[in-house]
Amino acid sequence: MGQEIATSRFSAADFDAFAERLREETELLASWFANDGLAAGPVTAGFELEIWLVDARRAPAPVIDPLLRRLDDPLVVPELATFNAEINCRPRPLTGTVLTDLAKDLTDVWQRCARAAATLGAETAMIGILPTVRPDDLVLDHMTPRERYRALNERILALRAGRPLVLAIDGDEPLRIERTDVMLEAAATSFQLHVKVPPRLAARAYNLSKILSAPMVAITANSPFLFGHRLWPETRIPLFEQAVAVGGSILGERVNFGFRYAKRSIMETFLANLSRYPILLPELADAPPEQLAHLRLHNGTIWRWNRPLIGFDDDGRPHIRIEHRVIPAGPTIADAIANAALYYGALQALLDEPEPIERALAFPHARANFYAAARQGLDTKIHWLRGRPEPILAVLREDLLPRAHAGLAALGIPEPERDQWLAIIAGRIANRQTGAAWQQAWVARHGPDMAGLLDAYLARQTRGAPVHEWAIEP
Repeated sequence: MGQEIATSRFSAADFDAFAERLREETELLASWFANDGLAAGPVTAGFELEIWLVDARRAPAPVIDPLLRRLDDPLVVPELATFNAEINCRPRPLTGTVLTDLAKDLTDVWQRCARAAATLGAETAMIGILPTVRPDDLVLDHMTPRERYRALNERILALRAGRPLVLAIDGDEPLRIERTDVMLEAAATSFQLHVKVPPRLAARAYNLSKILSAPMVAITANSPFLFGHRLWPETRIPLFEQAVAVGGSILGERVNFGFRYAKRSIMETFLANLSRYPILLPELADAPPEQLAHLRLHNGTIWRWNRPLIGFDDDGRPHIRIEHRVIPAGPTIADAIANAALYYGALQALLDEPEPIERALAFPHARANFYAAARQGLDTKIHWLRGRPEPILAVLREDLLPRAHAGLAALGIPEPERDQWLAIIAGRIANRQTGAAWQQAWVARHGPDMAGLLDAYLARQTRGAPVHEWAIEP
């Protein structure tokens, strides 16, 4: 959930001083957008993968600190709970054999994590929601001891004026639970894709990432169970939104799909950050305004499903990235990289369209599509570019998969590379089998044995075959 801070205790003067620096840095960023002050290229790809640590009983294993000490790797960092970690990759130009290179990078770090976890009596797991996680696991005793997490918890509860957080999700087996902390958020783990784009394309890439969110969440769904309840194919979506809800106006909710497309510039989102979102972490940085330390810290506490980020190239020049956050973790490394291939390829193909497709799909439809896809998975219909509801499988098979091939080709990714990774998406479409569909089918065959489900899932994850090839044994 972002960079560490030095303290969780702040005064009113801290909030005032932070707000002033945030205004100054927002104005500076606006001037960079207006005067070509941001780096233009090359297009670059990266990711973050959030993972679980589980013990021999298939329960969450709270061993993050000893794991990090054994690894001593800056690419592996803590998350909110002591049984989660985040794997990062070094960004790579989005061309050539980048997808295979990213797969090798992830495999290397994943295997090192698995070996380190084994020395602690634990295993690593990549899955949107761990089927065996219980409410008693998601408590403050299992919060990673970092000031950032302590402060976020305190500030979100303060904004709620002491009212408990309410998780209420419908589905086949509806769930309702109240909590007085944000630890429910730790039950949701994702595979977050980053793409660095030229500033002139940033607003369109942001809008198109929103449009792609519905088909992406449907074809990648991997979170159908929470606390033994069968809910949405991608239950992670309502879980994360409700777990850190501050209450009040929906315009100020920290996790959201957004309320419109960017009209002229992605700078509009940073202006919204300034005007709509109360400061959560007012830590003052001893840094010049050009480092945007306060703007970046504040932006890191607003978890849009598609989020613009400001980073810096090796030469110190600032750049803009889009973070696509809708994809759950897992089921395998092959599935994760195939998901990246679909997103990067489709995004590029849509950017290459002479007329912005935002004109063909109104924002309210894009938003409704997203929640329908999370709720119904591959069974849903969405509004697409022909102005009428269409089966999401048809949209994926007949429109987005060919676009992804074309977009990857335009990026200079050779045909064998395109075919290798997009064939996994094609197989998932043909078999109608996502991680969520496989989990639901396993439970339908074997009953609601969540530990048994996780055993079967991890055995297949270890073998590495993509999820569309997974069988359900008698």
